[in-house]
Amino acid sequence: MIVCVCHRVSDREIARHANAGMSFDEIQFELGVATQCGRCETCARDVVARCGAHGGAAAIYNEVAAQPVQLATPILESKAWPSSQLLQAA
Repeated sequence: MIVCVCHRVSDREIARHANAGMSFDEIQFELGVATQCGRCETCARDVVARCGAHGGAAAIYNEVAAQPVQLATPILESKAWPSSQLLQAA
């Protein structure tokens, strides 16, 4: 589901970053969520809070079903998920 319409940020993307250990402020800086009109801030904060409270995105998206979530596309370039090229350079 799209949480931030202004920057086209989904709840899954927010959850991925939260599960990588990023705070709401870091996610806001990285993704731009809640930086334009601000109407998505409450929902975005709820997603971050649920990731910490339930142990991750799988718990949020599968509260009824007891199977892990299969993510459609990996994050290739992000502070939360460095690419393999960055890892090889280090």
